[in-house]
Amino acid sequence: MKTLCAILAFAGLLLATESHAWANGKRPVVIELYTSQGCSSCPPADALLARLADRKDVLALSLPITYWDMLGWKDTLASEANTRRQKAYAEAMGHGGVYTPQMIVDGVNDLVGSREAAIEAAIDARAADLRDVPVSLSALPHELRVAVGPGGERGEVATIWIFEILGKATVAIHGGENDGRSMTYRNVVREVKAVGIWKGQQVSLDLPRQDLMSEPHDKVAVIVQEGGGYGRVIGAAFLDSP
Repeated sequence: MKTLCAILAFAGLLLATESHAWANGKRPVVIELYTSQGCSSCPPADALLARLADRKDVLALSLPITYWDMLGWKDTLASEANTRRQKAYAEAMGHGGVYTPQMIVDGVNDLVGSREAAIEAAIDARAADLRDVPVSLSALPHELRVAVGPGGERGEVATIWIFEILGKATVAIHGGENDGRSMTYRNVVREVKAVGIWKGQQVSLDLPRQDLMSEPHDKVAVIVQEGGGYGRVIGAAFLDSP
């Protein structure tokens, strides 16, 4: 009986650690907010990102950057990986520089992160025109398994990204432009790294858990993006409590 209970418990664990099921069976529209604790214009965008994080049709991610640390407060959640990603987007989109708060919608549109009406319109436009390559993410005892299904056009190449995410963090800010404020951030990206290339055929990757422990996190997302990794999103999956 104990053996049977253990088997059933393990089966339940596996079922509980499969990719999140999204609204209407479609993948979510991916939102990336580039923000900083040292930026006085960012709190309204952070609040909007928090509201988007509660939606079932959106994968909302907060990516704190480092270049506003010079304003008198070192962002406690920022990473150079996030800063590099934003600068790579700027280059791919032909922009002359970077700014905060910036929201990038599904790898296609960039908007001022506090302009809610424009962002809602961009989400609706992307939802009506989704590329949806099948992507799944599951937690095994010693690794995370990423599977990307076949699809796409001949010769198409995409980058597979892993995002390590902290679901919620509250920070008391004691310097810089937001001195004296207490801010709560949602879905904070603590690490982002490219883990593979997809060329239209089935790809399966087993990622050792010890390779995903650089920063504390409680969620993981996989995002597949065209080209070198800063183009249109074509697939995504999300896992709570991996």
